[in-house]
Formats: sequence, C-alpha cells, structure tokens
Amino acid sequence: MTSNDEILDAALTKINDRYVFPELTAAIEEALRARAAGGEYDGLTGPELCAAVTGHLQEVRPDKHLRLLWSEEAVPVEEEDSPEEEAARWAEVYRRGNYGIRRVEQLDGNIGYLDLTFIPDAGAGRQAIGAAMQLVAHTDALVIDLRTCRGGSPNGVALWCSFFFPDDELHLNDIYDRETDSTRQFWTYPHLPAPRYLDRPVTVLTAAFTFSGGEELAYNLQANKRATLIGETTRGGAHPTDRFALTPHITVTVPTARSINPITGTNWEGVGVVPDVAAPADRALETALSRLRADRD
Repeated sequence: MTSNDEILDAALTKINDRYVFPELTAAIEEALRARAAGGEYDGLTGPELCAAVTGHLQEVRPDKHLRLLWSEEAVPVEEEDSPEEEAARWAEVYRRGNYGIRRVEQLDGNIGYLDLTFIPDAGAGRQAIGAAMQLVAHTDALVIDLRTCRGGSPNGVALWCSFFFPDDELHLNDIYDRETDSTRQFWTYPHLPAPRYLDRPVTVLTAAFTFSGGEELAYNLQANKRATLIGETTRGGAHPTDRFALTPHITVTVPTARSINPITGTNWEGVGVVPDVAAPADRALETALSRLRADRD
C-alpha cells in the first residue's frame, strides 16, 4: 500500500517536471513539504489527502487545474498510455458523452439552441458537431449554452469557433507547451462539415461552473466580438492539463501548457470569462431569449 508520503513525493515529482511555470515549482514544493513535516497529512484517508493537498496547492498557487483527485473507480497506474491507448480511451469518453452535445433545438422565434457539456477533439467530434450545426443552420439567431461545459480539446474549440467566421484566416488562440518549449497556433478551419453560421446574432450562456475549454470557446467569441455573453463569470482555468495516476485511486493533474489569446495577449486564468450581461445562471437562457426577441420587435 502506498503511503501518503510516497503519494506526495510522486505528485511533487510530476509538478516539478511538467508544470508550465517551472519558476514556481520550488515554492509549491516548499509549502507542501512544510505541511507534511508538520504532520498535516498523517493518517488521512485517500479522499481526505486529495482534498487537503489540493487546498494547499491552491493556497500557494491558485491554478484551478493543479489538483490531487480521488476516484472511487480504480485506474491503471502506468507511466503514460501509448498514443493508441490514449486515443482509444478518449474515443470511448467522447462516444458515451455524445461528443459533448446534450441538446439541439429550434426554439420559438426560430432561435437555435445548443447545449454543450464538453468540447471533443476536432477529429473525433467533427461528424457530430457538423450534424448539430446543420440542424440550426436555418435559424435566425443562436444560443450556445456552456453553463455545464466542463472543458475539452483546444482543436475542438477551434472547430466550433470556425462556424462563426467566414474563412480560415482568423487566428483564435496560441498554446505554449513547456515540454517541447514550443507554441502552437490555432486558426479557424478552412473546411467544415456543415454551413458556417454568419451574419446572425450568437449568444453564449455562462455559469460559475463553466471551465477550461468551455471558457476558451466563450472567450474566443467574445474577444472577436462575435457573440454576446450572458450569465456568470466563469471558473477561471486556462491551462491545458495532463493527468498522472499516482495510485489506482489518486491522480495528480498538472497544467503543462498555457493559452495566449492573440487579441488580448493574455487569458482567463484565475479571473474567469466575464459576461457582457450579468445574470444568475438559472436565468441566463430566459435573459438571452428576451433580449433576442426584443431586438427583432
């Protein structure tokens, strides 16, 4: 059985090796080692240890992707999946989650509605995303509901964004990766599996729960003045993250990269995406529909 000290050692090794801000890892380690030396992790159960370490990580470095997570379901403890194994695992996650598309509707007044719970990889989700956009292609306005969107793939975000711009010439986002010391650019796609949604209003609904890739979709559209955001300020996680299993039930999540928006020069880390129109999450859709219908009267 792995001791709490061994779990902490393994977590700190991953953070030191992979965290996107290497200049901050010494302070993180010092703080957690001091807690351990003071006996704060002695005798804690797995869930208690994860909660305590995550809280202490957030105190020294409030990065919402930097966490120790407990899972009731056991997972294999391996150094890393092969690319084929990882692709197969995510393919099953995407399939079971219907590629993040929970609802597609035509609401009264010919307003399209998309309810997205996560953003899949562009290659895996291309067909489903195209089908959803085909169903709203003839509406007069569109509402994208990200209130329960918990994140997803940057290239999937780029695919969703591409439907709302006329061509492949819009620079959406950059992601700097520590391991390769390189920056990848994300642009709108030239070829899409459904018609582009142009010259019509787009409204995005947000909540305090909206996170990571869901935040990027909202942020990109807002920064390019292509959508009106209505709801709550989002959770504030802008760093692409890897997961490392330390035991069958404990995983450390480590941000290994960071987003850089080409318009703002920054991102939403720690501050969230601030809506254009503030509204409680449970009234955001009502507020959006009232505004869209009033604009047409």
